[in-house]
Amino acid sequence: MSVAPEPLPGARLLFSLDPGQAYLNHGTVGVTPVPVQRAHQRLRDEVEANPQRFFTRGLHDRVAHARRHLAAFVGADPDGSALVPNTTFGIATVLRTLGLGTGDEVVTTDHGYGSVDYAVDATGAHRRVVPLGLTAGDDEIVAGIRAAVEPSRTRLVIVDLITSSTARLLPAARIAQALRETGVPLLVDGAHAPGSLALDVDALGADFFVGNLHKWAFAPRSTGLLVVAPGWRTRIRPVVVSWGQPDGFPGSVEEAGTLDYTAWLAAPTGLFTLRSLGVERVRVHNAALVRYGQQVVGDALGISELPDPGGPLPMRLAPLPGFGDVAAAVHLRERIADELRCVVAVSSWNGRLLLRLAAQVYNRPEEYDRLAEGLPHLLR
Repeated sequence: MSVAPEPLPGARLLFSLDPGQAYLNHGTVGVTPVPVQRAHQRLRDEVEANPQRFFTRGLHDRVAHARRHLAAFVGADPDGSALVPNTTFGIATVLRTLGLGTGDEVVTTDHGYGSVDYAVDATGAHRRVVPLGLTAGDDEIVAGIRAAVEPSRTRLVIVDLITSSTARLLPAARIAQALRETGVPLLVDGAHAPGSLALDVDALGADFFVGNLHKWAFAPRSTGLLVVAPGWRTRIRPVVVSWGQPDGFPGSVEEAGTLDYTAWLAAPTGLFTLRSLGVERVRVHNAALVRYGQQVVGDALGISELPDPGGPLPMRLAPLPGFGDVAAAVHLRERIADELRCVVAVSSWNGRLLLRLAAQVYNRPEEYDRLAEGLPHLLR
């Protein structure tokens, strides 16, 4: 039986969550700590005090300074990284850069994120989906993806580092190595990676990596980082062409007129908050707590074998009985929120309903106990 870890002293006071809800879904959009909220608001106040001064005097250097902090945190070259609003925007930049169209093929997996599938389909390219079992091992994953790649037709491979719907850690570095001889570029969707696990993006060996800092690294929404390998940096085509275009990457991607850049500038405060708690301490706590949560929910539902995420992740699954589509998943998620006062993620994956639990330092074991106590009756 999994044992819940001791709470981190004072950690819960760092967040302004509704105390009437058990918020067990940090992974979806993140929760911003109060010190980061305040830093973010001070920047907004600075903008409104003198907008022209904010946008025209030193903003470029301030963005670059924030980028250096965030890139260093994830083990990426700051000169090969660009701040973006989120992973979706970063992936759109890569797809635009490749100029995909009819006749091209993109290899993905059935663990990928839905909006990424839509983005690929919108290019006109054919999407070849590699089916991977819920408990597929690393060897099977690497072999399946490599077998689907045909250099004469495949223009790009997209894999998640941590899958969203299925909460799995995929062997991205091994996939990159397997693809190297093919010459086909690899895009790693690392939306859940920064902050949730020790990360060395450059060591992954991918051509492109994009991740969110507003999920597990306590940055304000919307803060993402697009990392590009040296051979691609001069070829990047930004989604929005603006005043940074003559500077090339990364400025050409970061500069898009009068965006709200304050989230990016406040993001290093999120790293400071995380480090003040202890980065590894937080990771160990979250992985242990979500393991406990998965166990108590699994026991309540009579699930004998619970999926292993493949690493010490802060998210885990509890497969639910029966089948259902996306509408059924949304309906169940809302019932759990309304009737059990628990915020969770529920998805439909290949027709199976999956409940995804997350753990962050503001969570307590009794919140998972409450979910476990009420869920069997609700499902009946």
